[in-house]
Amino acid sequence: MFQKNTSSDREIGGAHEPETVIAASVKVEGDFQSQGNILIEGVVEGSLKTERDLRVGERARISADVVAANAVIAGEVRGNLVVNERLELEPTARIMGDVRTKVLVVASGATINGKIVMGTEAVSAPAEERKGRASGAKIAAEIAKAEEEKSLAPFLIRS
Repeated sequence: MFQKNTSSDREIGGAHEPETVIAASVKVEGDFQSQGNILIEGVVEGSLKTERDLRVGERARISADVVAANAVIAGEVRGNLVVNERLELEPTARIMGDVRTKVLVVASGATINGKIVMGTEAVSAPAEERKGRASGAKIAAEIAKAEEEKSLAPFLIRS
C-alpha cells in the first residue's frame, strides 16, 4: 500500500508516507492533531486535524470532524470534512457529513450524505462559520445553564 521513497519528501503512491498510523486494533478518543501525514485503519472519535495528508483505510471508522491538507478516504467518516486541497473518495468510502474542498474526486460506489462545497472559497469559509457556531453554542450553553438553575431553584439554599 505504501512505498518508501528515497527522496527527503516521503511519498505514498502519490501521497505522502504516514508519520502516524492508527492501526486496525486501535481506538482513539478525543482531539487528535498532527503536523504530519496520518494513516487510519482503526477508530477515531472526537476531532481529527492534520496540516498534511490523511488516508482512511477501508475498515476505518471515524466519528469526528476532520481537517486535512489532502485526504484519500476508503472507510467511513461521520462528521464534517474540510480538505484544503484534494479529497479523493474510493469506492468503499461512506461520508455522513458536510464536505468542503477545492478538488473532489469520487469513485463509483462511494456515498456522501451531506452538503458539498467546492472551489477556492470552500476552504476559507469554515473559520467564519465555526466562529458563528461557537458563539451560537456559547449562547445555547448559557441558556441551558440558566434553565437548569431555574429548575433547581427550589433546591438551592442562598445565603
